Order: sequence, then C-alpha cells, then structure tokens
Amino acid sequence: MTRDELREKALALPLQPGVYIMMDRRGEVIYVGKAKKLKNRVVSYFREGSHSPKTEAMVSHVDSFDVIMVRSEFEALITENQLIKHHKPRYNILLKDDKGYPYLRTDLRQPYPGWKVVGRPGSDGARYLGPYGSRTTLFAALNAVKKALRLPQCSRRFPADIGRERPCLNREMGLCEGWCTGTPDAEAYRARIGDALLVFEGKSGQLEKQVQGEMEAAAEALDFEKAAVLRDRLRALHSLGEKQLAVSGAVADTDAVGFFRGAAKACFVVLHYIGGKLLDKDMLLLPSPMEEDGEVLSALVRQYYLQRGVCPRTVLLPLMPEDGEELERLLTETYAHKVSLHVPLRGDMRIRAETARLNAQQETERATDREEKVSGILTWLAEAAGLPGPPRRIEAYDVSHLAGEDAVSSMTVFADARPLKRDYRRFKMKEAGGGDDYGSMRETLRRRLTEYSEGNERFAPLPDLFLIDGGSVHASAAEEVVRSFGLEIPVLGMVKDDKHRTRALASPDGRELGLEGNPAAFALIGRIQEETHRFAIEYQRSLRKGRIGSELDKIPGVGEKRRGELLKRFRSVKAVAAASEEELRSVLPASAAKSVYDWFRREPREEQEKA
Repeated sequence: MTRDELREKALALPLQPGVYIMMDRRGEVIYVGKAKKLKNRVVSYFREGSHSPKTEAMVSHVDSFDVIMVRSEFEALITENQLIKHHKPRYNILLKDDKGYPYLRTDLRQPYPGWKVVGRPGSDGARYLGPYGSRTTLFAALNAVKKALRLPQCSRRFPADIGRERPCLNREMGLCEGWCTGTPDAEAYRARIGDALLVFEGKSGQLEKQVQGEMEAAAEALDFEKAAVLRDRLRALHSLGEKQLAVSGAVADTDAVGFFRGAAKACFVVLHYIGGKLLDKDMLLLPSPMEEDGEVLSALVRQYYLQRGVCPRTVLLPLMPEDGEELERLLTETYAHKVSLHVPLRGDMRIRAETARLNAQQETERATDREEKVSGILTWLAEAAGLPGPPRRIEAYDVSHLAGEDAVSSMTVFADARPLKRDYRRFKMKEAGGGDDYGSMRETLRRRLTEYSEGNERFAPLPDLFLIDGGSVHASAAEEVVRSFGLEIPVLGMVKDDKHRTRALASPDGRELGLEGNPAAFALIGRIQEETHRFAIEYQRSLRKGRIGSELDKIPGVGEKRRGELLKRFRSVKAVAAASEEELRSVLPASAAKSVYDWFRREPREEQEKA
C-alpha cells in the first residue's frame, strides 16, 4: 500500500483505545504500539511532517497495518506488551531477557539444607531468594556469607559424609564449624542457615543485634569461650560490607529509575535502595529510540520489572508516563502488593532520582565517546580500502586442520567493532579435501550464503565486509563465491607477517593496505583475526580429541608433540600404521619408532588379554 492509501485506511479508524500493528511487504511485524485514540495516533504516522529519522525509516517500510480495539487503556497496555513479547518487532524498544537474573535455592525440608544458584525459581517447595544482579556477584556474596557464619564451603554432602573423612583445613583456619564431624548437630546447622537467610533478606542488622545479645549474655554467664566465638562472628558479619549489600539488592524497598537520551545512544538505569542505602545498579544501553521519553520510559519499566520477577513497593521515575496509572496497576497485580510510581520533587527521594539520571547520562556519554571512536576507525577503514561505507557488521573466516585431517572453518561476527558471539558459526568440511584451504574457504562461503538465500534466520543479516584469513588468493577464492550469489559485498584478506602478527589487508586483485598508519585499525583487525583463528582451532581440537588421541595417544613414548610430528610427516593415522620402522625413525628416536611400529603389528589376542 502507498502512504496515501495507508493514511486513508487510518482515517477510518475509531477514536477509541487499541493497539496498532505495523507490517512490511513480507507481512513481518516491524512495530507495535498502543493509543488512547487509535485514529489520531495511526494517522500521524502517514502525514507528511517532521518525523525523526528513525520514525521515518520505520514508516518507509510499512506496507500494511492492523489494529485491535480494546475496552480500556489498561487492556491496551496488556495487549501491546503481549504482542511485543511475541513478535519482537524490529523498531520497538526491546529489553533483552538473556541476562539471566540468578536465584539462590535452599530446601529447608532437608536436615542439612544446602545452597544452589539457579536460573529461575521452581515450584518444588524449596525456598528461592532473588533475583540478583549477576552470578558473579551472587557467588562472591554467598562465599562471604558462608565464611562469616562458618558454614560448609566444601563439596561434602550431609548427613551422608558425616564422620567419613577427617575435617578439611577450613575448620583448622576457623572458617567452618566442622559440620562433617557431626558436632555441632543438624539443629545447630539449621539455626545457622536461618541466620544466613536473614542476611540474604536484607535483615543483617537484626542478626547483628541478635548475636550481640547472645555475646553479652555469654559474657555475663562467664562463658568467655562462647562469647569469644560470638564476638568473632559479629566481626565477620560487619566485614561482609558491600557483598552483603549487593546480595540484599533483590529485596530493595525503593528503586530509582534514570533515563538519558543522547544523539546516538540512550541509557536506562535502575538503582536499588534498602533503608536509604544504595545496594546495586542495573544499566541498559540502547540506540536512541524514536518514541518520546514518556513512551520509552513506560516500555523499559514494564519490560524490566516483568522480566526481573521482583518489584519494590516504590519506584522513583524522572517523569510520569502518560500510561503511568495503567503501568502502576499492571505491576501491582503482577506482584500482589501495592507498587507506587512516583516522581519526587524534593528531599532524599529527589536526590536518589537525580543520582539515577546522572548515572544514565554518564553511561550514555561514555558509550557515545566509544561509538565516535569506533565510527572513526570504521570510516578510515572504508576510505582506505575503498569500501562503499563504514563496515558496521564484519564477518571473518579461517580454516583449520591437522595434517589434512578434521578440516573445519570458523565464522566470527563483529558488530560495531565488538564480537557478537551469538552469531558465530562453525563448519565441518564435507566436500573440500584435507589440506585444501582454498576449497575449504569456497565451501564455507557457499554453505553460509546458501543458508541465507534459503531463509535461515541464523545466517541473517549479511555483513558489510567479509574478512578472510590469508592473502589475496584466499580473498579471491572467497570473492568468487560471493559474486556467484549475485552479491556485491567487499572481500578482503587478513595478511600476517613472519611472526604471525596481522600486518595488512589484501584485496582479491593483489593490492595490500598497510595498517601501521592507524594503530586503532591495526589493533581491531588483529583482534578479529586472532578471535577467528581461536574459534577455528577450538572446534578442530574438539573433533580430533576423541579420534587422533584414541590410537596414537595409547602408544608408550608418544606424547602430544611426537603425535603432531608423526601426523605432519605421514598426514594420517592410517599412514603412520603402514610406515616401516626405518621411516618412523626419520621422525622419532629409535626406541619410540620401534614402539609405534610394534604397536600397529601386535597380535589381536594381545589386545584381548589387556582388555
């Protein structure tokens, strides 16, 4: 449909709440939005006017749209959220949910409850604490709590392992009570787990008062040994410091949300507070969005808290979204407790909100500085190599084999000079013969582009530049394949010096581009080449680990180095087995050569006797 036809269709919409769904020529959903009055909102997209570049880009791809009428703005919010989650439209703000907020699990029904870090809470009757900011932080805090409360830090399982072995060094160092001895008993252990739960629930102050009272009571009873133990535990609780606060972040009573929009980037920040103390920080960088700040804030707050699985009672915002009342209701109903969205104007709450905004601004400016630097590198690269534009997405390829066996290739992806590991791919050669690097590269590119042409989303999108490990001949082989698919994507080879360091880029026609004049570009290409080589080598080693080692590594006197020398000389295990003892001595010492020769000529019954 033309823009005029789309506008005419929009003019026929009613003035009531609803959700609109924009689709491109292929019928793919590219944007989902909601409106109090569908007609006014949808018509505005198809009027000639001052759209932002990003909005104009979205509208230019719209071929049709659909709408869903609802009874209220709250229903519109719910429906929009469900559709965005389902379709993941290209132009909507999408808060990726792959961060994997961890939870801490303990089963209090067990006589000796243990700890386990899991990805999501279950419905198995166990106790789940969280979610927490990251696994690294949680593991560090868990270890600190174990040390402070002298809980087990070993891999022993209780009560099965009680008394089976002597206590480990942790007991001697005063880091554990020695639960593996059975003294203290299970009741004391469970009491200590209860103390740990108070820490994880943000109630360490309550626990410290409790321990302080027990220590004073022991001193009054002249039980100075017990008082000294409690004194040490109290000191350990004080020493938890930031780890204790970080782990308490899951039970924050107040969150302060900050948002800042830069020219190219924007940042969403959430600061977690308990009792006025800053505990933790979450941060998301995203491309500067096309929506107004209120709409952006609503989308980010909604996605963040629905994904995170926990929400405090008070959320401080820099401004109130138009759908703030509906958003507040959604969070309240989701978490079964009152959630208040608040824009503070004075006092401590205002300071917290301003702190969140300043954090968002600083992160945006820091990211913008990096983006400008990356943009400069890619622009220089485009101009120096004669590319049609800065290569924002680069794909790099390398081939690896061992003496012609287990030939594989790797594909790495760099987006804006950063590795995009989710898009890495690897290939095991099916057609190219062992040692045929050019054939292997042709096969790799052909298979990669065939997957794309057949609509495999795992191989989309295409890059702005192909980088091939090797010189101009390797680049020429790759270019032939690219052109055979009717594509005009540039291809360059990555050339190394005699010390295996990247020194230049080579075009398929033999021209070389030296990189020494731009240290930043030199470092980027070197990093791409090394990462691609590493990815190929790891795959190649994983394939041969169970085969090459399965025979040669069994032979006495043959280690990894000699195995490599044999395969380099004879090209395959089969050829090694057929070699004469004299031929083997050209590679190995006489004793090792005889060992290899005899190994492949041993009687079958000898093998049976060894089995």
